[in-house]
Amino acid sequence: MLNMTRFSPAFFLLLLLSTPCGLLAEDAAAAASESTKVGALKETLGYLASDKLEGRGIGSDGLEEAAQFIARQFEAIGLKTDLVNGTPFQEFEVNVSSEMGSPQKNVLKLVSGEETQELKLGADFTPLAVGGSSKFDAPLVFVGYGISAPKLEYDEYADLDVKGKFVVILRKEPQQSNPHSVFDGARASQHALFSRKISNAYQQGAAGVIFINDAQGLDEIRAHVQSAFDGAVAELVKRQQEYAAQEKHSPEEIEAYLGAVTTLSKKIAEYGEQLEQGLDEVIPLTGAGAESSRPNFPVLFAKRSVFEPLIEKQFGKPLSTIEVGIDHTLKPVVGPLGSWKAVGEADIVREKATIRNVIGLIEAPNATSDEVIVIGAHYDHLGMGGSGSLAPLTHEIHNGADDNASGTTALLEVTRRLMAKKDQLRHRILVIAFTGEEEGLLGSAHYVKEPVIPLEKTLMMFNMDMVGRLDENKLIAMGSGTAEMFEPLLDRLNEKHKFELTKDPGGFGPSDHSSFYAKQMPVLALFTGTHNDYHRPSDDADKINYEGMARIIDYGIDFLLAIDKADDRPKYVAVESKQPEMRGGSRPYFGSIPDFTVVGKGYGIQGSSPGSPAAEAGIKGGDILIDLGGNRIGGLEDFDAALRKFKGGDKVEVIVLRDGKEVKLTVTLAPPR
Repeated sequence: MLNMTRFSPAFFLLLLLSTPCGLLAEDAAAAASESTKVGALKETLGYLASDKLEGRGIGSDGLEEAAQFIARQFEAIGLKTDLVNGTPFQEFEVNVSSEMGSPQKNVLKLVSGEETQELKLGADFTPLAVGGSSKFDAPLVFVGYGISAPKLEYDEYADLDVKGKFVVILRKEPQQSNPHSVFDGARASQHALFSRKISNAYQQGAAGVIFINDAQGLDEIRAHVQSAFDGAVAELVKRQQEYAAQEKHSPEEIEAYLGAVTTLSKKIAEYGEQLEQGLDEVIPLTGAGAESSRPNFPVLFAKRSVFEPLIEKQFGKPLSTIEVGIDHTLKPVVGPLGSWKAVGEADIVREKATIRNVIGLIEAPNATSDEVIVIGAHYDHLGMGGSGSLAPLTHEIHNGADDNASGTTALLEVTRRLMAKKDQLRHRILVIAFTGEEEGLLGSAHYVKEPVIPLEKTLMMFNMDMVGRLDENKLIAMGSGTAEMFEPLLDRLNEKHKFELTKDPGGFGPSDHSSFYAKQMPVLALFTGTHNDYHRPSDDADKINYEGMARIIDYGIDFLLAIDKADDRPKYVAVESKQPEMRGGSRPYFGSIPDFTVVGKGYGIQGSSPGSPAAEAGIKGGDILIDLGGNRIGGLEDFDAALRKFKGGDKVEVIVLRDGKEVKLTVTLAPPR
């Protein structure tokens, strides 16, 4: 990918000249227009949400093309676009995929004294992308299902030391078929998740994890394969009998019969081989997930059959019998696997992509303040779908017309209109098209860490995310309570614009304004709400309410101009609200805001909710939490799992990294919210 920081402003002029004229500001008169042109909105949004841009997914050519397009638009509008090393691009790296390293660096041996079993890569074991890369030589400990659930009176790590050891863990959980199971009846609970099991092991200080198949899971797969085998045999016999019953056959019938027999015979052979050889197979590299927050913590998957003899010798009974006993008694069976060790190495190669915020500045020659107003929208989306898609079984372009080609288009139009009034502005306007929002507000989180204009010189942040589906005239203004002046101003302006306006006072929400509010500055975000096409391939440009979008743009401009002209600056108000750290369930309230740009160091914290336990304990934005109540924390999943072990009112000691030094704090947890 090109490093755009090497190019001069003349390069961007060349890009400008190569852009289709219909996609640029047509002329000075159009830019100065007081009313938003619906046709222009359709053209810009239609381009951003076209199949050509491939859904603007992280690491895609389409996302890069969108960034270049926005940069050309900024240049055409007349923004100052040399704020980052002479370019409009603020670059940073993110992980986009995980691949297995060389076979020589993915090795697993089981060693006991002079005895060594070398496992075959791909057949007997495989590394998992949810783990990290590391060499290892550590004792083996069987920890059953790897569950730590003291509140359910089931903890397989209780009184068991696994520090510096490799733990062997069964998939899923006990009592899978029991509707009265203490976990979640016959449904899989959170304790069955790979991520929760890995987190438990990590918190307990393990050196790594080896997963193996559970007996019930293999029985279920065997039943499915047996059913498919029996069905194929029955269909083959039926076809043969039907063919034999006919005295004569046309060439077409003969060809169809032979084709059907061949297909069915292959299926029978395939299913028969699976039943004969057994179904104890390893899962693929990304079978448990594609990302890891623990870059040096290896996680492997191995055949159950490899470990069954070791477990039976140690505990005096077959593994399947142990599983049945746990189902009946809910008493863990755990312990070291004799003198056996896991020796080897895992190597997971993370492919990174350089992505970029696009930044421009409206310079106000008659400004009376050195502060800036930040206006923004994210321009990335989901590409071909993946984990963020609400149509997870599809592999189609997710064009993201509303999310957030609409906000990006609105940002460009607002910028054109404000540029036409630059001589009247009392503040400069910093315009940012953010990337990586769908992956966890990455672009805005990066910007507030490395602002091109100091945050203390930022008056407020105005955000537009999903403004293209105005329905029943309903508009949501998020962050309306983050400055005392916002709600009266919104109401006054709405006397003219006449929306069915919902004012959401909190400054934390599922978009980029959250990153700025975490830095204690006023924010406002306009939003028309979710819909049935949200995060699906059907979020297309033909479903946009362009007239409604134009009205929202007019409203936003009036709001920004009023803020710019106000004699009093908007003052930050701390609004107590529920934060997005929680993932459901009954857990005590902590009150931190996660920083998803911190990977592999601990649980990154962007800020603390006002009045929350975290804030009262002195936890600050920029802290990295590495221990909570004696539980090692490598990321958000570890933090979430550790928090579940406590209840409201508990005083819990935490350790955070602050400016590279460990700081101990005590947090008094609050009841769940």
